[in-house]
Amino acid sequence: MKPLRVAVVTAAFNADITGPLRDGAMQALRDAEVADVVDVEVAGALELPVVAKVLAMTCDAVVAIGAVIEGETDHYEHVSTQTSAGLMQVSIETGVPVGNAVLTVREYQHARERSLPGPGNKGAEAVRAALQAVAAIRSLDE
Repeated sequence: MKPLRVAVVTAAFNADITGPLRDGAMQALRDAEVADVVDVEVAGALELPVVAKVLAMTCDAVVAIGAVIEGETDHYEHVSTQTSAGLMQVSIETGVPVGNAVLTVREYQHARERSLPGPGNKGAEAVRAALQAVAAIRSLDE
């Protein structure tokens, strides 16, 4: 089986959340013995889909990491909806799995809990989901 190339694209906004999510994703990639990892940072969640699409051209999977936390305006809903839809569109259009670790939460504490090291880290979960999808796709090619 050909070695995997996986990209991790992380939004810098809310870095105190996205940093630990990225750490969890990178640990999951090490645990899965994925050696070829492309690590990219973007400004915020809305930039994730376009960069994920470019990365999908040269990678077997992409993992998108971000944190959208509700504030005092409706901006949270627009950002979370557009980001999720964009990431799904990338996956469907390219045939490359996109693991979605973009947290969309109402309270900071909920994001913090999902970014802690350990089995509940959503960055790690997104990596495992993306790798499982790659394996499923590869099994169809056999």
